[in-house]
Amino acid sequence: MSKPTSPFTAAQLLPQEEMLEIAKQKGELFIGIPKETYFQEKRICLTPDAVAAVVANGHRVLVEKGAGEEAGFSDRQYSEAGAEITSETAKVFGCPMILKVEPPTLEELEMIKPKAVLISALQLKTRQTSYFKELQRKKLTAVAFEFIKDEDQAYPAVKALSEIAGTASVLIAAELMVNAKKGKGLLFGNISGVPPVEVVVIGAGTVGQFAVRSAIGLGANVKVFDSSITRLRKLQSDVGRTLYTSTIQPKNLMKSLRRCDVAIGAVRGSNRSPIIVTEAMVENMKDGAVIIDVSVDMGGCFETTQTTTHDNPTHIKHGVIHYGVPNIPARYPRTASISISNIFTPYLLQIAECGGVEQAIRFDKGLRNGLYFYRGILTSKAISDWFDMPHSDLNLLIF
Repeated sequence: MSKPTSPFTAAQLLPQEEMLEIAKQKGELFIGIPKETYFQEKRICLTPDAVAAVVANGHRVLVEKGAGEEAGFSDRQYSEAGAEITSETAKVFGCPMILKVEPPTLEELEMIKPKAVLISALQLKTRQTSYFKELQRKKLTAVAFEFIKDEDQAYPAVKALSEIAGTASVLIAAELMVNAKKGKGLLFGNISGVPPVEVVVIGAGTVGQFAVRSAIGLGANVKVFDSSITRLRKLQSDVGRTLYTSTIQPKNLMKSLRRCDVAIGAVRGSNRSPIIVTEAMVENMKDGAVIIDVSVDMGGCFETTQTTTHDNPTHIKHGVIHYGVPNIPARYPRTASISISNIFTPYLLQIAECGGVEQAIRFDKGLRNGLYFYRGILTSKAISDWFDMPHSDLNLLIF
């Protein structure tokens, strides 16, 4: 009778050496925070309180003179929090880690040292191939904060700014009904004996939810439209009260728009926001009604929307006041800065605890999701498809 063959070799059956995990070594960060130069961008990534927390953990922060002024934070506050202040822009961009709200310009990228780490927004739709070529040439590691995921698989930065945009859309509408040319002089409050303001919210995501909360809080009568029953159900549950909700059916939407005083568009698409409200629908709206198109940065969901600026935010078409400013949170720079700072600070401390970005992305899948360039190698398939550039799988580079 033949002896059964073993699936293992004699060498494999011998006791093996145990492979122990190498202990994470804490690293020291040197973070540069430059002044934002993008048009009407007033936010800053870290507040003085956040800087104090980062410095208390043994890290250095270099802030460009006047970087926090537009958000209401003085150089003195940053200095007292432990930051170093400089008026030399090149010195800030020369830090091993750069923290920005807007993506750097090509001139700013020139000042960044090779192999540095850049953490900023990416804003894919506004990028050009030259931007990525420069990241490649400098062998930079770049993280887009709007793509970082948290433990709930949500995007915390996008969510925080959407909360601001949703709440602000109602406050802006309340202001425009009184101050804008053709404004109806209506108060957004539930005054006894006066019919409440009628608000239509299109889109039941985070922006829509916070717009609904604010409008209800001010005593308005709110109707919500969305193509997803699940989102409408979740919104009702989160708001904690029964609302008028409807799927996007032209007949129902047209009827509600004809009666409303304020219409808020908060619809996102994978590429461009779908046009939900046609010009014919806008023509049938009341004179002096207000449209706040929060999705204007994705093309807008009202056919009549035009992109405007914070200096000249409205235009009137068919007697309806349109507000089409793409960057609503920048109107509230202090609140937006505190909100962004709350997201950045734990990640910075975590990166330091792990011994740098490279180690941190090994352990944190959410942070890895935000990484799109690793040492000058493109790792994002989305960017690769969009700009027809070659990319590599990040797992092959770091593991």
